[in-house]
Amino acid sequence: MGGLLGCTPENSRSSDATSDAAADTLRIMTYNIEDMRTVDLRNPDHPRIRQAAAVIQHLRPDVLLINEITYDFADGPWMENHDTPGQNARRFAENFLAVAQADTLEPLSYTAFMAPTNTGVASGFDLNRDGEAVTTYPPPQASPQDGSPTPQTDAGRAYGEDAWGFGVFPGQYAMGLLVRPDLTIAEDAVRTFRLFRWSDMPEALQPVDPETDEPWYSAEAWQEMRLSSKSHWDVPVVHSAGDTLHILASHPTPPAFDGPEERNVRRNHDEIRLWADYLDNADYLYDDSTRAGGLHADARFVLMGDQNADPDGGSSIEGAIQQWLDHPRVQGDVAPTASATGQARYPDLDATDTAEWGRRIDYVVPSTGLTVVGSGLYRPAATADGVSVSDHFPVWIDVRVAP
Repeated sequence: MGGLLGCTPENSRSSDATSDAAADTLRIMTYNIEDMRTVDLRNPDHPRIRQAAAVIQHLRPDVLLINEITYDFADGPWMENHDTPGQNARRFAENFLAVAQADTLEPLSYTAFMAPTNTGVASGFDLNRDGEAVTTYPPPQASPQDGSPTPQTDAGRAYGEDAWGFGVFPGQYAMGLLVRPDLTIAEDAVRTFRLFRWSDMPEALQPVDPETDEPWYSAEAWQEMRLSSKSHWDVPVVHSAGDTLHILASHPTPPAFDGPEERNVRRNHDEIRLWADYLDNADYLYDDSTRAGGLHADARFVLMGDQNADPDGGSSIEGAIQQWLDHPRVQGDVAPTASATGQARYPDLDATDTAEWGRRIDYVVPSTGLTVVGSGLYRPAATADGVSVSDHFPVWIDVRVAP
C-alpha cells in the first residue's frame, strides 16, 4: 500500500529520530488534515486518515500540531456516556500513527494534548444577522466511503454561522498537539485563551455595517463575543535536557464567507494580533484561568498553525501575518519551501505555498534564540483513488533546543 499513499524518499526522516545529533533537535510540524471527525477517528481503516498518518510517519515530527481535528465534547456527536472528552488526538495517535501504514514506514508514538474549542459551540446570538439565532445543529454524518471530507449542508452552515466559531457541530475544526514520549507537556503551565472577549482587545477591529455605519454585532453580542474562533494555546514542552519550548498554537478564522462588514476578515487579523501582543506582554490579556499578561521576555517559542493569511496577498487584511513575521522576537525570515520534486507536482504554486489553492497560510515560525537547522513543506503525490489527503501541505522546521 506504500505506492497508494504517495510517500517517496524526498523529505523523509530517519526513524531513529532521537539518537545522535537528532537528540537535541526537534522537528516541529503543523498539518491541517481537513475535518477529522470523532466517528472517523474511531475507525482505524478510514482511508484518508490512514493516508495522512502515512505522510506523518514519513516525515516523523517530534512535535505535531493538527488543525481541523474534532474536539470530542462530552455531549457532542458520536460520544457515549462513558467517554472522556478530549480524546481524539490520542485516538489519532493510537489508531493510526502507532500502526505502520506501509511496509516502508515505521510506527510513531506520541503523548497527546487537547483543550476545548469555540468551533460549533452555540452562542445564542444571531451573529450572521439573518433574523434567527440558531442553537440546534442537524445530526452530522461520517465521511463518505472514499474518506473524503463530508460536504456541508445549508442547515449546518446556518448553525455554524451563529456559533462562537464556525462549525456545523460542537467541536468541529479544533486542534490537537502531539509530542514524542521523551518530551513533557507541562500541563499545569498551559495557558488557553478560548474565552477571551474580542471587545477587551484595545482598538479591536469591530465589524461595522457599511450601510448604516453601526456596529455589526448587537451590544449584547459584542460584549460576549469571543476573539478566538477555535482557541489560542501556549503549551510549554520540556525537553529531556530541561529546556522549555512554548508552542503557541492557533487557527484563526478564514478571512472570507462574510459580507461587506468583513467580520471574518477583521477577526482573522485580530486573532493573529493576539499572539503579537502576547509576545509584547500586553497587560490587557487574560487567559481562561483569568491570569493576566503575556509571555516572559526570555522564553523561547514557536508560533504555529493554519493562520489563513498570506504575506503576499489573498483576502486577509494587508499586514495581518506581518504582525508575526516582523515582530522583533521572531525569526520571520524562516520560510519553508517545497523540494524540487514537490514543486514539480504542483508547478503552478510558489515554492512557499502551503495550500493547494496557491497561498502560504500554514506557519511554523521560531523565536529568536532558536537555531534553525532545516525546514520544508511536503507535497504528497496524488493517491490512486484521487482523494487528496488534505487541501493543505504539512510544514515543519528543525530546531536545536539546547542553548
